Amino acid sequence: MQNSDHPTKVSFQGVYKLFGPNQTEAMDLIAQGGDKGDILESTGCTVAVENAELSIREGEVFVVMGLSGSGKSTLIRMVNGLIQPSSGKVMIGDEDIATADKRKLRDIRREKIAMVFQHFALFPHKSVADNTAFGLKARGVHKKERRERALEALNQVGLRPYADAKPGELSGGMQQRVGLARCLASDPEILLMDEPFSALDPLIRRDMQEDLLDLQRRMKKTIIFITHDLNEALTLGDRIAIMKDGKIVQIGTGEEIVDAPADDYVAAFTQDVDRSRVFTAGSVRSKAEALELGQDSVETAIKRMQDLDRDALYVVEDERPAGVVTYRDLTSRDINGDGLKSALITDFPHTSPLAQLYELYPLAGAGLPIALTDRRGKLVGVVETQDLFTQLAAGSGDEASGGASNGSGSANGGGGLRSQVVAEGERLQ
Repeated sequence: MQNSDHPTKVSFQGVYKLFGPNQTEAMDLIAQGGDKGDILESTGCTVAVENAELSIREGEVFVVMGLSGSGKSTLIRMVNGLIQPSSGKVMIGDEDIATADKRKLRDIRREKIAMVFQHFALFPHKSVADNTAFGLKARGVHKKERRERALEALNQVGLRPYADAKPGELSGGMQQRVGLARCLASDPEILLMDEPFSALDPLIRRDMQEDLLDLQRRMKKTIIFITHDLNEALTLGDRIAIMKDGKIVQIGTGEEIVDAPADDYVAAFTQDVDRSRVFTAGSVRSKAEALELGQDSVETAIKRMQDLDRDALYVVEDERPAGVVTYRDLTSRDINGDGLKSALITDFPHTSPLAQLYELYPLAGAGLPIALTDRRGKLVGVVETQDLFTQLAAGSGDEASGGASNGSGSANGGGGLRSQVVAEGERLQ
């Protein structure tokens, strides 16, 4: 996910786009709160984008989604000047695209922006390499350099062996990769993608999404991605803007939008979303409240568990989990002179805070809190099984029990949902 401290790369400031006659009259009606349909009927003017306000951070994947006619494609085309706003500013850094002259706009398109469309738009008579290098040729890049950069871009999308093939010899997904390579060859700062995968078969589409995420991890471009598919938006987007009738109705992370939809329109989009593939372990974590190996005793461990109302606590050494101890083990058997070490369970469930909830299913079956560790292996929190159930149940209409644990290291409650999660975990193991 993108850090909010990153500078703004693209911004829309009070942007309107109207098509048709009588735009001044239409703007007056908008100011009076007029409905888009009524404005069209009375003025013949279509309100495509209304008062767009958003900032897109450098290096993030920003997804704009909505149904057909929501204004999302018009919005993205204003970034590269294919469509001029009726009013407002479209900024790339400190450059206002809306007021740029033809020469400046041409330079921005050549040097900063590339676009991938839904349809591949490849030249059937040219080789894959020549298609990839086409934009460079238009910029006057020397033939040898064009070839080198095209091959490098094709290598990035896994198509280097097909450099001399014709587009007709490739599958639909491979042709779309060529379209992506053509953009990458020009090394743009901003990549605009207008429903690029929507014409692909579902399995190929999923592969392309994974490929794009892999490329983004390596290249860290600023990507503005248009889609009408919420699952695609949730898969790709660091943040998502949802549009309806030309208006941006909500901007947020996938978790924010699914957990707190701004209105009934957004709620309708999100009602059938698989929450386990949206929320991460970090979203349900609790403070670790860890014990220190060699410092805490059995007695202090039992008291801490009683005070915190927990069944189990992790024991750390140099901030890294050495294992976990349970209330049941500490109170039901004799502990030898090694203290906590003799009751330590060293085979414990652990994962990253960035893991999605469905990845926790196999871990939840262990009946222990799941340790969350950072890249250095340090304990940064835990996921209690009951908190996992509660988050999953929040969108299903079920209610996860908040009952106390039974001292065995596994929480009561959750009913059918708990059985579902444990069963899924067993299946994946």
